[in-house]
Amino acid sequence: MSHTYYRPIAQTDPVRPAGAQPLAGGWAWFDRAERITREAAGEVIAASEIPSNVLERLTAPRAPVAGLAWDAPRLMGILNVTPDSFSDGGRFIAPDAALAQARAMVDQGADMIDVGGESTRPGALPVAEADEIARTAPVIRAIRDGLQVPISIDTRKTGVARAAAEAGAALVNDVSGFTYDAALAPYCAGAGLPVCVMHAQGDPQTMQERPIYADVTLDVYDFLADRIDMLVATGIPRAKIVVDPGIGFGKTQAHNLTLLSRLSIFHGLGCPVLLGASRKKFIGTIGGTPDAADRMPGSVAVALAGIAQGVQIVRVHDVGAMHAAIALWQASTAGQVTPACDP
Repeated sequence: MSHTYYRPIAQTDPVRPAGAQPLAGGWAWFDRAERITREAAGEVIAASEIPSNVLERLTAPRAPVAGLAWDAPRLMGILNVTPDSFSDGGRFIAPDAALAQARAMVDQGADMIDVGGESTRPGALPVAEADEIARTAPVIRAIRDGLQVPISIDTRKTGVARAAAEAGAALVNDVSGFTYDAALAPYCAGAGLPVCVMHAQGDPQTMQERPIYADVTLDVYDFLADRIDMLVATGIPRAKIVVDPGIGFGKTQAHNLTLLSRLSIFHGLGCPVLLGASRKKFIGTIGGTPDAADRMPGSVAVALAGIAQGVQIVRVHDVGAMHAAIALWQASTAGQVTPACDP
């Protein structure tokens, strides 16, 4: 039997019609959805036509994760402690420089700091576990001792996650979707750690060579649904899982744009959604900014488009600019909610 998917058509207008439903308990709402199968073109239906179990998952508020509530968009500041990151390689590899950058991001409005010691840019080679631990654990410990902010560890490896958790990390962010190291999910379950599961086609060394999908949106959705089932079966509650469609990880520009235009479908997984598109190549291509450091305006535009679809957390390099943009977006879209009116 063909699976049916429901993509809520997200709105943020202050006037909500009768029958409007909250999107994941957040700031966006929907009264229509696109009903999709792999065999036929999508059709627009009323929210009232969505099956009750699916509607419940689309509308229910998400539980806090790592101390973060989802009543407003949250910012995950990127802290790469690597010599070869595509946008800031080597700038923060020293622990004192990393701590200073973390402090600056918190001052600018970061809600979480994501520390990574292995570059995942296209073409990057794997890093030995001991080297990754040496890069990340001291930085996490310094941040934990100096700042009151939750920290995530961006890793595919159990040993790195364990060292990070012992140093003070509160979430494991695995770009491989827990496919690289079979011991990582059981470790997170046993340690009670929340996780972020991301979709990627291939590994960083090869992922951009020739990515192919039958339907990129539905293929990514099915992958994440399968990974969630695996994590839950391993002992990690759905309430402790964040999902990330993996923009730029084994995707062409067309794939990225398709996913960005349909992000709201991922709320059907019943987990907070993370968007990580900051400074990526397609932003430079479309925006005419070949230098990654010049891609802040495009990164902000993409992040705001995701937030308008109810994305709960955006992973960014330019925290100050993004914080200001969200404040202005909230102010310009806020208003007294009008009582339900006739359509």
